[in-house]
Amino acid sequence: MEHLTRETFKEKIFDYEKNTEWNYKGTLPAIIDFYADWCGPCKMVAPVLAELSAEYEGRVAIYKVNTDQEPELSGAFGIQSIPSILFIPKDEKPSMAAGALPKKALQDIIRDVLKVN
Repeated sequence: MEHLTRETFKEKIFDYEKNTEWNYKGTLPAIIDFYADWCGPCKMVAPVLAELSAEYEGRVAIYKVNTDQEPELSGAFGIQSIPSILFIPKDEKPSMAAGALPKKALQDIIRDVLKVN
């Protein structure tokens, strides 16, 4: 799992300063976890995402964004509660889910939304 900064987000995911229309730059479907170190539910979902990162290696890219360190990035996506998880299919618009989702729910989203088995 890679931690994204504002700059690496614009390089690898989407340059929200230059584009108003969604244009995903990645080659794999992606999950981005918006979190903070002090957030209890974030700490619960972190090991689940680490497991999924290993299980879906080479098929789904999983990233993390620390909302305390990247407030501009959080603001660009309207993050108001954490954890918030952004799901990015390869060729469709992204969708957001809030809260510490259980592993089964995340696997269902990977299959149904990201279209990865």
